[in-house]
Amino acid sequence: MDLFDAIRPYNDSEVPVILARLSKDKAFLDSLIRFRYPALGALRTALLRPLLGLRLQAQLRTIQTVAQLQVHIEPYINRTIECSTSGVSWSGVEHLELDKAHLFIANHRDIVMDPTFANYALYQSARRTLRIAIGDNLLQKPFVADLMRLNKSFIVQRSLTGRREKLAALQLLSAYINHSIRHDGELVWIAQAEGRAKDGDDHTDPAILKMFHLACKEAAFSECVRDLRMTPLAISYEYDPCDTAKARELYIRETTGQYVKAAGEDDASIALGITGFKGRVHVHFGTPLEPVDDAKALALAIDRQIRTNCRLFPINYLAYADWEERDSTLNVPPAASLFAETELKEAKEQWQKRLSACEPAHRPWLIRQYATPVQNQYRLKEG
Repeated sequence: MDLFDAIRPYNDSEVPVILARLSKDKAFLDSLIRFRYPALGALRTALLRPLLGLRLQAQLRTIQTVAQLQVHIEPYINRTIECSTSGVSWSGVEHLELDKAHLFIANHRDIVMDPTFANYALYQSARRTLRIAIGDNLLQKPFVADLMRLNKSFIVQRSLTGRREKLAALQLLSAYINHSIRHDGELVWIAQAEGRAKDGDDHTDPAILKMFHLACKEAAFSECVRDLRMTPLAISYEYDPCDTAKARELYIRETTGQYVKAAGEDDASIALGITGFKGRVHVHFGTPLEPVDDAKALALAIDRQIRTNCRLFPINYLAYADWEERDSTLNVPPAASLFAETELKEAKEQWQKRLSACEPAHRPWLIRQYATPVQNQYRLKEG
């Protein structure tokens, strides 16, 4: 048994077996039917299920490798992007030596689409795709775990409770990431902190950076930074489909001290994040970090690149103007001085729709989500 079997992505030899299993998985087939026909009743879903299974078996029979699977799903990704965005752009790819391994440390706004858009940019640039870190809290259903591991995802074991088990899981994760970079020469994506930055404030957790070093403690921390080619990656969404849900969660946390997710809430967030309208999306691949021996200093360096390279859209400036907690010492120009009249008019309409869709008590947290990236970026510009 391979050391990493419990967390690694599936390899090519496993692809046909897993695809065959998925084509017979009742929960997976029902999810596909509900996605395509949300109003369909239970009886008709049951009738469609075997037909869909046979169709999938026929479609997937020729797929033998992960690369072939990614080619097969490309049209679906393209269709999702066409239906849910106004376009995806990217920058920085041309400056990276992507024939070499990199560990991309990214800000985190959407559960599935963050690494999907990064992968899309790489794929369209004729580069290799990523191995993607994903928390086991999002893999409660076996078919979801199968789908993610087929698409080069590896598992971060977050649900463990014992201190010894947690440490062992972190050591295994560190070993796998180091193995992926040093031995396999892969590109790896991981979020800069656990969970999405629901308030729009992108911070790197130094504990994650220290985790990378667990598997190579015989070397200095700076050598680990150099050898893993740690590289910030910034993703920006014009509109967040989950913004009102995030505002509600932040409000409840602030007013009650805790937030307990409802059953199926993560699944709903994933679905809305994929299908909801995001406007324009931009992905920026940063420059590899200079080796340092201090995790906190490294975290600040990552934050600087991500905050500087996040793209600010008109809605961000509109929210900043509405934000009562904004930093009045910053010289932030009004949106009207930066954007064309037609672009700004559309943004104002969208902003009012989002404010209207948000409970009045939750609106300060909605405003903060869109305004914080402006404040973070201008603080760097001015100081």
